[in-house]
Amino acid sequence: MNFYFEASEVLNRLDAKEGSIKGILATLPENNRSRTAALVIETLKYKSVLSDVIQASKLLTEERKKINSLNLALVLVHDTLLANGIQAGDGPIKQAILRHKTRLKSELQRIKIKRGVKSDLELAQTSDDRAAKIPRYVRVNTSTWSTEEAILFYTKRGFQLQGPFASSKGFGIDEHIPDLLAFNPALQFRDDPSYKTGKIILQDKASCFSAFVLSPPCNDPNAVVIDATAAPGNKTSHLSALMGNKGKLYAFEKDKRRFSTLKMMLAKAACRNVEAINVDFLTVDPSHPKYSLVTHILLDPSCSGSGIVNRLDYLLEDETEMVEEDRLNKLAVFQLMMIKHAMKFPYVQKIVYSTCSIHATENEHVISHALQSDEAKRSHFKLAPRNDVLPTWNRRGQPEEMKGTGDADSLVRCCPGEDGTNGFFVSCFIREHNSVLPQTESSKKRKGEIEEVAPEKRKKKRKKKVKTE
Repeated sequence: MNFYFEASEVLNRLDAKEGSIKGILATLPENNRSRTAALVIETLKYKSVLSDVIQASKLLTEERKKINSLNLALVLVHDTLLANGIQAGDGPIKQAILRHKTRLKSELQRIKIKRGVKSDLELAQTSDDRAAKIPRYVRVNTSTWSTEEAILFYTKRGFQLQGPFASSKGFGIDEHIPDLLAFNPALQFRDDPSYKTGKIILQDKASCFSAFVLSPPCNDPNAVVIDATAAPGNKTSHLSALMGNKGKLYAFEKDKRRFSTLKMMLAKAACRNVEAINVDFLTVDPSHPKYSLVTHILLDPSCSGSGIVNRLDYLLEDETEMVEEDRLNKLAVFQLMMIKHAMKFPYVQKIVYSTCSIHATENEHVISHALQSDEAKRSHFKLAPRNDVLPTWNRRGQPEEMKGTGDADSLVRCCPGEDGTNGFFVSCFIREHNSVLPQTESSKKRKGEIEEVAPEKRKKKRKKKVKTE
């Protein structure tokens, strides 16, 4: 029965808008994740119908002492009516469901007659049509093997480099993101050995833009980079690969459950230069010696998720509705705080801010406010020019939403379905080269690093001279 409690808890978290289906399922223990995920997804497909059946049968009213949660009732009734029965030993909760089995079946049949359908499958919620236009993207984890090796691996298994929509076995090399392959949307990779061993990362193309635009120092043992909101870890592992697994990458995640997922993901992806930290990025002191030498920061904070149209989140009814203006404004306040805090790090030269939102409130408006902030003026931040931010990508920011600040052409937008990706937004702040950096202890230390060896040599020479005399 614990299996059903776990599935109902996932539904509770989805109701509380704690994340996307994919993101929340990723936090489950790996040994039971596939089974729980299957039940959650199938229950969501029939949620509307199952809710009507439960209400009409008065199950929760008559069994309120045994079943006090609608979501628990949903997963149990799903298996009773649409699967092979409740997969658990006899107990009071299972017996409570079985006492109403005849009535539950009768109510389901009544709904089928009312809707004019003959099969249970016809009652399922259909998918978002836009998702069918998005390839199944696979990012090659170059920390473990090369893209050439990956292509050879898949061609030997019968796949052909002819594009993702040419056939069920067709795939292609992405034109914008290195080491990204695009397969047919119908393909699943959960059981692929390369996925299980961390050799490939299932990551939407637009989601890869953030790390690619940030372009952290590669193979530099002295590089210091921050991923401010790292879980579940796809962008973090991408940054690590781009850095050649060299230098230091600090990955912050304040939520304990998501932090556990992050650590598991990083270990699986063989990220050796990452230090995962269970701390809220906003509480980090920019002048702390551990972080003050950071030069690149990735910000991908919580957002409305309004751009996501993948194969799972269409099942969440609220995702297709207009997001409340009040919620968007609250998110925008938090997002702006993240950018302004990142700008306080004394040596940061580049900050990438991204969302999976289509709303200007979380995108262009946040950027405009950030550019007008005291932090941006004090540290001389501006938007990077288009030539440094995916110059060949055609869909850019919305000029009318920039309120006269910055160049919308410097921003990147992705339209769900139309661009072969989920909805996404990317911006890049850079510090002007002629700006004067604050003279903190860390900056003095960095300034003195170049001359560090010379004084030592001079001291040795002076000692030698004294000894001779």
